[in-house]
Amino acid sequence: MQGNFAADQATPLRERLTLVVMTHNRQAFLQRTLQYYQDYPCSILVLDSSTESAAAMAAQYPGVEYLHLPQFSYMGLQAKLTYGVNLVRTPYMAFAADDDFLLFDGMNQSLDFLDANPDYGLCHGYCLNYLAQATQVLYHRRNKKVREDYAEPRAEQRLLDFMGEFIPPFYAITRTALLQQWFELLPAGTSFEWQEIGHAYFLLTNAKARLLPIPYAVRETNYGVSEHNTEVYHVLAFTDAKAVAERERYADFFAGLPTAIEGLDHAGRRQLALDSFATMADGLLKGRALTLELLWVSSWADPLKPPVRTFQPVQYVEMPFYNQAFFDQLTAFEFLIHAMPAGRLQLQELEPLLLRQEQLLQPQANDTPGTVWSRLWDALKRNAFNREVVRGLAEQLRERGDTEDSQALFAWLERLNSVPHQSGRQLLGNMRSGRLLDWLQARKPDAAAQGAIAEHLALHQGGPQFGILLLDLDNNQTALQDTFDSLVGGLSKAFRIMVFTTGEPPMATSLHNTLHFIKVSREDYVERINQIARQTSCEWLLLAEAGDQFTATGLLRAGLELMNAPECRAVAVDEIQRQANGAWHELLRPGVNLDLLQSNPALMARHWLLRREALVEAGGFDQQFVDALEYDLLLRLIERGGLNGLAHLDEPLLITAVPQAGDDEHARQALSRHLVSRGYKAQVSAPQAGTLRIDYRHVERPLVSILLLSEDNLEPLQRCVSSILQRTRYARYEVLIADNASQSPQLLEWLAQQQQAAGKVRVLQSAERLSPAALRNAAAAQAQGEYLVLLAADAEVVNANWVESLLNQAQRPEVGVVGAKLLDAKGKLGQAGLLLTADGQVLPAFAGEGAEATGYLQRLAVEQNCTAVSGACLMIGSELYRALQGLDEQAFASAYGDVDLCLKAAAEGLLTVWTPQAQVRSFSVQAEDPAALAALRDKWSAQWLGAVQGRDLKPASAAFDWLQLIA
Repeated sequence: MQGNFAADQATPLRERLTLVVMTHNRQAFLQRTLQYYQDYPCSILVLDSSTESAAAMAAQYPGVEYLHLPQFSYMGLQAKLTYGVNLVRTPYMAFAADDDFLLFDGMNQSLDFLDANPDYGLCHGYCLNYLAQATQVLYHRRNKKVREDYAEPRAEQRLLDFMGEFIPPFYAITRTALLQQWFELLPAGTSFEWQEIGHAYFLLTNAKARLLPIPYAVRETNYGVSEHNTEVYHVLAFTDAKAVAERERYADFFAGLPTAIEGLDHAGRRQLALDSFATMADGLLKGRALTLELLWVSSWADPLKPPVRTFQPVQYVEMPFYNQAFFDQLTAFEFLIHAMPAGRLQLQELEPLLLRQEQLLQPQANDTPGTVWSRLWDALKRNAFNREVVRGLAEQLRERGDTEDSQALFAWLERLNSVPHQSGRQLLGNMRSGRLLDWLQARKPDAAAQGAIAEHLALHQGGPQFGILLLDLDNNQTALQDTFDSLVGGLSKAFRIMVFTTGEPPMATSLHNTLHFIKVSREDYVERINQIARQTSCEWLLLAEAGDQFTATGLLRAGLELMNAPECRAVAVDEIQRQANGAWHELLRPGVNLDLLQSNPALMARHWLLRREALVEAGGFDQQFVDALEYDLLLRLIERGGLNGLAHLDEPLLITAVPQAGDDEHARQALSRHLVSRGYKAQVSAPQAGTLRIDYRHVERPLVSILLLSEDNLEPLQRCVSSILQRTRYARYEVLIADNASQSPQLLEWLAQQQQAAGKVRVLQSAERLSPAALRNAAAAQAQGEYLVLLAADAEVVNANWVESLLNQAQRPEVGVVGAKLLDAKGKLGQAGLLLTADGQVLPAFAGEGAEATGYLQRLAVEQNCTAVSGACLMIGSELYRALQGLDEQAFASAYGDVDLCLKAAAEGLLTVWTPQAQVRSFSVQAEDPAALAALRDKWSAQWLGAVQGRDLKPASAAFDWLQLIA
């Protein structure tokens, strides 16, 4: 039947139907859904539980009643709906999610049906699902063909029929009185699952239901993890005691509801409810009504043509979707979806497209009308809904005299501008790549600063010259041009480009030219690089690949800094990395970090600025390690001069592809060779692609003393000792419990038992209360071990080889302190070392990450140096501990003694290492003591400044002070 409700009924639609729109912290979705429903003249009630009000936006749509209800959280959906339903005054209503499209004709026909059939309580049609991606929409079959008319006069049979082929009735056109009655009866705090089950139960036991053979809704497909983690089938089918008891409880509640069920007592109605649960579970399990199957993909790349739909091999023509009118509606939906993007997945996939379009829109120094034209077409092909791109191309077409296509694009632009929107640049600005783009722009010196810098460089012969050793082993002219454009468009002109290409050089050049081509093969390019390095007059060299783009400020900042750094041999720089999908991610390297360099060459050993003389003196790059050229060279520089002359510049220099995890054999071999040169007989493995792990194979098996503090803390101390004794594989250790004059009889009795057992546990008792620092120092003085482990008394050992993993690092002569990977009470990462922050705080690094999280480029999976580690689990040599005079009992008696200890070791030239191979669960938190923190900052002010420089740079940071460099 064809509905014509709006025309046939004398009563206006606004007085017949209310659409209750639900939204929560999704303003883009809300605006899109209101844009869609503005053409449907019913009453619209928006229930918005978002943190921020969208009233100003909603006011743009006449007839919309907007309620900002921040008192109802996302999990408080039931209370929000109850509140909203009671405000409805029309005889019919329907719920609508902010990401779904209810079809106007589908609602009209459902209203027609209900108006003509007063014994029916709800009516709707079939649903199709959509999933929005960057430039296409995937459509999924959601509903299967069902009996459609649930009109049995007996309520119990009607209920079982409906539950057996359950299609959720939540979004159906429903009589308002029924829903108001249901929400009034619904107990507060009912879970999402039981709300959905009860909704169907109540409606079907009180009225008939109709599913018309029409398209009714196009709903967004759920992807990822649901925010409220609902699963109806689980509560209906799980057989554990809790699930069974919950079903029994709700069956009892449903049995007491006012319904049209006749002839059954309470026990019979209760059993009916249980039977309906089983029927619904069976239907869901066997997929009688619900499914999720991809039907077709709709791509819209050309604004002058309709979307192209690609159909899967299997289609279901019994469903009411296969007609031109419905496909025309889908086209209208797709326009809104692409013109007003909102979905998380859609925006993630749009990010690299918008970024590339923004780059293509930027003028280049060597532009011609042809290159501008080519870039605009390239940009349009990536996303036809970017208004800036459409406008630019339409104007170009008009200038070229192409009137027809120009008018068509201007018409498309007018259509795009007819809906509320953010520009492509604004949309990109809310994404990580856009924020990085803005950050790079903010770092550029203004005109006055550029003038001052130019004068300063002129006084110093233009500053150092950079030789760009550019590998073009794939003979990729497009990639080369991207690199050239970035260099030409940069603020520094102190460079020469030496292209090592497997293709034919486009021109004859020499080493004295700014651009020099060298013909190479894959077999001899390393030799040719070394030859050029010996011959060039450039002071600094950088190995890069065709397609790498130089930031506008990177070489300029490097030149200014290096003018005053004659001792530098090699400099690590920051960079922006292009992910596989083209989006950007910042790589802010943590400074010179020996252990991170050794264990993570992919993160640390790329794109260093190398002083030419140092490279040549080291023998150049080694063809033997062709897949790890920079890594091997850096290790050889360390062999020749230690970490002296190695530096880090906190300036992004390159925009480059993220390194691909691949064969690490050359890196492994280079590190093995390096460790032999340092006197180790180590074994190097590659447990994860891109990372290396070193077993130093120390011969000595020293005694380790594990120091615990006791102060009326029996239960946590017992758990700690038990975990040590049960999980520690290393045999040569002792446990020293230093008791701080405890008063608990139970604790004292347990300590006495440990002492009498004559096992690995010894007890040292203080006659008076001491500070934690003094107590640990007293225990350290009595320790017999060659190494000490400071361990929190509420900590629990996680892995059996924790002591070996600490010793593996602590026995290295260059290492002073070793810290473990700490997990918190929730099983999350408690810390991966301690950070000294720019605002003067001491904070745990990477706190809150998952226990198994490896971090960006596997950083959390490898050893690394850090400023400090926590005393919750810290290993140090006993001789070193005494030489450093242990923990400071005055300034840091109760807090920050661990940080002070690490900084004292660093002052002696020793490293602090964090290792993820030793894992401890710790329930303690970093003690706070403002006076101690102030004392720490005063004592180590220089080290504090050095620790935070180059690490606390954030994409949102302010513009760099360039004049400070030349002051």
